[in-house]
Amino acid sequence: MIKISETAALRLNELKVSENHNTDFNLRVLVKGGGCSGLMYDLKFDNQISDTDKVFEDAGIKIIIDKKSLFYLIGTELDFSGGLNGKGFEFKNPNASRTCGCGESFSL
Repeated sequence: MIKISETAALRLNELKVSENHNTDFNLRVLVKGGGCSGLMYDLKFDNQISDTDKVFEDAGIKIIIDKKSLFYLIGTELDFSGGLNGKGFEFKNPNASRTCGCGESFSL
């Protein structure tokens, strides 16, 4: 399961409205190969849920994760840092043994 901070939930709701997504769209979190550390996070709004997806809810946000990505994301917190020096969405993943400087890729 993924935890979503209050700040991240607020920003996700703002984005959902600004991108004109209705209530059928939920947050899909993926882990895919790439980045300087080997694995990358990907966030998008999605209205399709397959039989191999797991669906969770935290902070009022419904989260869809495929089974493969779930292995890498257990215990992760999604946060949002705004402002002049803000990084945007930030993954705090206790499973990552190494992360890159930008925080968008990791390895186990």
